[in-house]
Amino acid sequence: MSTSSENAASAVDPMIVWEAKNIAPHLGRTTKGAFNALESGRVPGAKKIAGRWALNLAVYHASFA
Repeated sequence: MSTSSENAASAVDPMIVWEAKNIAPHLGRTTKGAFNALESGRVPGAKKIAGRWALNLAVYHASFA
């Protein structure tokens, strides 16, 4: 289910991935593993916004450079 605010946010910055289930493939983990990594603060560029996880891919990838 997609909301108009989610679509607007995606249009503004396509480098943001929302929700642990969508972030998991970028981390190479299962959804549960990604959620645990997010909750423990081990993912650079990730932030919890209004109860939902968001990952800034540019910051995440820059942490490996």
